[in-house]
Amino acid sequence: MKAGDQTAFRDMVEARQGLVYNTVIGFLQNPEDAEDVTQEVFIKVYESIGQFKGESAFTTWLYRIAVTSALEFLRKKGRKKRSGLITRLFGDGNTPLADPPDFVHPGVKLDQRENARMLFKAMQVLPENQRIAFTLHKVEGLSYHDVSSVMGLSISAVESLLHRAKQNLRKTLEKSMKD
Repeated sequence: MKAGDQTAFRDMVEARQGLVYNTVIGFLQNPEDAEDVTQEVFIKVYESIGQFKGESAFTTWLYRIAVTSALEFLRKKGRKKRSGLITRLFGDGNTPLADPPDFVHPGVKLDQRENARMLFKAMQVLPENQRIAFTLHKVEGLSYHDVSSVMGLSISAVESLLHRAKQNLRKTLEKSMKD
């Protein structure tokens, strides 16, 4: 796809919007936010397609943009929440936005939803790099090689992140079952 080729771009968006949306919602856990960020991802792709060198697969480049955009959104949202809380503490009356209490990824089957809710909630306490690796591998189904390409890490580093993520999730889930 060449820069400025709107027909090719439209075809690419149609073919890959589900991939981007599912990746983004795995991080944001809010459908409206995921739709907004998905649109932002494709705007970024359109504006920077000329920078794609073909050194990796196009989908790897697209995943990188999607993950980065989702994490940027979460960071901005976190700053807004903190400033809203500070404002509220000082009497301005603004209330910070609350995260929805329950989230289920659209790909989760009905009979597995309760387990998925617990897992996605537990994933939020993982360190960022573990959460990225876990989401890409376990939720999106990327291979270790693809996760390493998206994250810019070696395969052994990805394996290590996934191992630590599983350990941390196990501890968090066991603790929540006791509570």
